[in-house]
Amino acid sequence: QMPLVESGGGLVQPGDSLKLSCAASGRSFSSYGMAWFRQPLGKERELLAAITWSGGTYLADSVKGRFTMSRDNAKKMIFLQMDNLKPEDTAVYYCAASAGSGWDREQFYAFWGQGTQVTVST
Repeated sequence: QMPLVESGGGLVQPGDSLKLSCAASGRSFSSYGMAWFRQPLGKERELLAAITWSGGTYLADSVKGRFTMSRDNAKKMIFLQMDNLKPEDTAVYYCAASAGSGWDREQFYAFWGQGTQVTVST
């Protein structure tokens, strides 16, 4: 098991920054691939960023240059630094953990946080 809890969401204006955190409480955190997904209202959930257990990284084109994902295995946490936020970034953001080697589809992630709402609006 890998319980996950996100935090850091909120209401911000366009151009602002937010940093999301995800705290894990399971064992062997470093052996899990971790990812951030988001789901805008009425739309499908999409993969934003991932860091595999071996250190491989992925960042979606839609957020390159604005978002940065990092992980701290000692603290069992991952982070999503979001800069220059846009209204289209409004969504529920989820962290997820994958026990296997797959990373690019949500089906590979067995463990999910409850989500945190990010709203970008004037």
